[in-house]
Amino acid sequence: MRLVSKVILVLVVTIPLAVAWSLYLAIDQEPMVRRAAEITPANIQRAKQIIEQNNPRGLRSGNRQTATISQQELDLAANYLAYFYANGSARLILRNDKAELTASLRPPRIPLIFYFNVTAVLIEGAPMPRCEQFRVGRLEIPGFIADWFVKRVLTRFFGADAIEAAAQSIKQVDLKNGQLAIAYEWPSKLRDKLRSAAIPPDDRERLHAYHERLTLISKAPKAKGVSLTELMVALFELAEVRSRQGGEAAENRAAILVLAFHVNGQPLGKILPAANDWPQPVGQTVTLNGRDDFAKHFIVSAALAANAGRPLSDAVGLYKEIEDSRGGSGFSFNDIAADRAGTRFGEYAVIGSSARQLQQKLSAGISEKEIMPATQDLPEFMPEAEFKRRFGGVDAPEYQKMMAEIERRIAALPLYR
Repeated sequence: MRLVSKVILVLVVTIPLAVAWSLYLAIDQEPMVRRAAEITPANIQRAKQIIEQNNPRGLRSGNRQTATISQQELDLAANYLAYFYANGSARLILRNDKAELTASLRPPRIPLIFYFNVTAVLIEGAPMPRCEQFRVGRLEIPGFIADWFVKRVLTRFFGADAIEAAAQSIKQVDLKNGQLAIAYEWPSKLRDKLRSAAIPPDDRERLHAYHERLTLISKAPKAKGVSLTELMVALFELAEVRSRQGGEAAENRAAILVLAFHVNGQPLGKILPAANDWPQPVGQTVTLNGRDDFAKHFIVSAALAANAGRPLSDAVGLYKEIEDSRGGSGFSFNDIAADRAGTRFGEYAVIGSSARQLQQKLSAGISEKEIMPATQDLPEFMPEAEFKRRFGGVDAPEYQKMMAEIERRIAALPLYR
């Protein structure tokens, strides 16, 4: 009995000391990597090409296909993920059948400034790469423990079903010639399984709640044409009630996502197959400042900012305008203003105490002028040649001056005072 007591006493003393010592070794005062998270229209175009080239709809069940991604694209993605999820930076290099990742991560919501500087080396395995080396600060971690930990983190973020489905489809991963090549097979029904698994149960319940509220609203007799602000007020009233025990940011994300699909006339079942069996809202023309295109620009940018961060949201909006100038409706600073206003809204909806403040303000009722700046005097419908003649391109001083004016107008909106 005394031996057991001594063992327990030793464990009670040594385990906290071991944890404290490990944290001491893992923490650094300065980051090893310091990079801005940059997403450009060219990056968006390349991502679109990769998706189109590997569209599973064109792949028969059981057939194998290979997706190839360059080191530059992987490096960009790694840096953006570090920025979005851990307020940090990352760099990824492929060489000699290895992937070398260096990242500096700063824990969110902690007032003290410190970093976890992570260094990892992945080597080819069958079918997935495995960790050869893993270090956090001065703390060395065995590769097999790192593999286990990474799997746990991925499962935590994406769910066990999504990780299992991905493991079933991926047959081989090769790291060669500065490229990542993923050979995969697309079993029948895997697409819906992946979609369902990618959304955690708590988020599915949230989406169902806002989808149900929106369905009821859309079936009102006068609801064929409606202002975006009316729908936002109704859904954020529900968000405020549901957030009384916490979780404001998650509730706001769900409300914005449901609105984004509805405003664009798309079924929520595209990302959550179970939603196809729910009662569906009646189609509506949703406007902002009297225009349905403004409503679409605004809410899509808000959804991107709430779920993927500002750089991606801004780049997607700019990419759309550049594409329009080359044969669509033309480059429009009006649309850019709607994009940037939506991005600001999406950020405000999920950051700290502003998430709760937004619910309170919307629940009290808002007007369109509180979320969307004046745009009547902004140039629009410009073909590419005219846009370049007047503004010189997206890096030119005249363009930057116009963007600064748009940002000034958005910063002055009553909602954010």
